[in-house]
Amino acid sequence: MDQFYPGSPFSHVMLDNERGVLEGVRYLAELGHRRIAFLGYISNPEVPDERSLAFPKAMRALGLPLPEAYLRPLPALGEPGAYALTHELMRLPEPPTALFAVSGAGALRALKELGLRIPQDVSLLTFDNYSWMELVDPPLDAIEQPVEEMARLATELVVRMVESRDPSLVVHYRLPGRLIRRGSCAPPRG
Repeated sequence: MDQFYPGSPFSHVMLDNERGVLEGVRYLAELGHRRIAFLGYISNPEVPDERSLAFPKAMRALGLPLPEAYLRPLPALGEPGAYALTHELMRLPEPPTALFAVSGAGALRALKELGLRIPQDVSLLTFDNYSWMELVDPPLDAIEQPVEEMARLATELVVRMVESRDPSLVVHYRLPGRLIRRGSCAPPRG
């Protein structure tokens, strides 16, 4: 659940990451953002990250520029990596006007330290929908995974496989995310 390794012969239940990334990039583009960076880029050919692979495709599909300076892999996974990369990106001569983060907490902490206001100075869009995201100011916009539906489908799939005793039963579920708008994204200044 929530992970799929290319060529794996097993069933999986997960977010339609490509569609979720495209929806997020489209949302930022419709607000007027052209300088969008993705905080989650993982450069690992053995375990390709679908969101990282989907981001450049989404940018190209929408005719948006993809500066080489923004295509930096996370220096570490999760919150520490997003924190460090946010510091790097926002110190560029031409920083992004919007960040699309896999880990919103790391990006949020870095932006606060840098004295940047959300969304006035930079928009922040993230994945998942943790309860703390509603408690910060402003609350974070997010692409929510349907975790309850994913868990239900995964449980049904396991039960079906056990009851049928058929190890060849392979099912792939890809569920759409839901864009939640709370106020951390706005048109870029100027």
